[in-house]
Amino acid sequence: MSAMNVILQLAAAPVQALPAEPLQAAAAAVAPSPGLNYWELISHASLPVQIIIGLLALASIFSWVIIFSKMRVYARANKSADDFEGRFWSGAELTQLYRDATDRNHDVSGLEAIFESGFREFSRLRQKKSVDARVQLEGAQRAMRATLAREVDALEHNLEMLANVGSTAPYVGLVGTVFGIMVTFHGIVVNKQNTIDAVAPGISEALLATAIGLFVAIPAVWAYNRYATRVERLSVRYESFAEEFSSILQRQTHVD
Repeated sequence: MSAMNVILQLAAAPVQALPAEPLQAAAAAVAPSPGLNYWELISHASLPVQIIIGLLALASIFSWVIIFSKMRVYARANKSADDFEGRFWSGAELTQLYRDATDRNHDVSGLEAIFESGFREFSRLRQKKSVDARVQLEGAQRAMRATLAREVDALEHNLEMLANVGSTAPYVGLVGTVFGIMVTFHGIVVNKQNTIDAVAPGISEALLATAIGLFVAIPAVWAYNRYATRVERLSVRYESFAEEFSSILQRQTHVD
């Protein structure tokens, strides 16, 4: 009976409402925080930080233009090499390949340009009766080496810009961060406010410059490493073809 009396007393007791302030605090704690507004951070940043962020944005645009343009260049170079090697090793006459390469309406590059320069020099020296076979072969090899160097140089064009952007962008962003922190600390001294609410916005704006610098540098470094590897592979492919074509010319001149 005593247990029944306790239960009846608890049921009859008035229910007291919780204070409003703890409820509001709990609701604020579980409510989703507003997202970070990057444009607001940039617009409220100091002038040096805004200038540095603008320079990083220009560098990013420039590097992406190079990335996409080089992607097309290397795709065309590989396709051109595949097409010419298919015709070259299919048993076609060298004179016919040379006529196709010297066609005014035909853009010669890559392996075809190496073949055209070597065969042109070989044919020119062969027409001279006073030039022996070894000199003919050496002249063709020199012409192919010069053309190969020009083709590889064209493939490497603007790659150094990607390397420069990738290596310097983080440091440029770090300079913006240093400027931002300096401005923030100066504002604390002037306004005599050392609370987290006064410091956090300036620090966020300063760190944004470093984040943008990394965002600019990472794609540039990745693209440079990838494209440098592709240039190296194409260079090896060009050199191998020049050696094989030299062997064919050597057999034609009967040089031991």
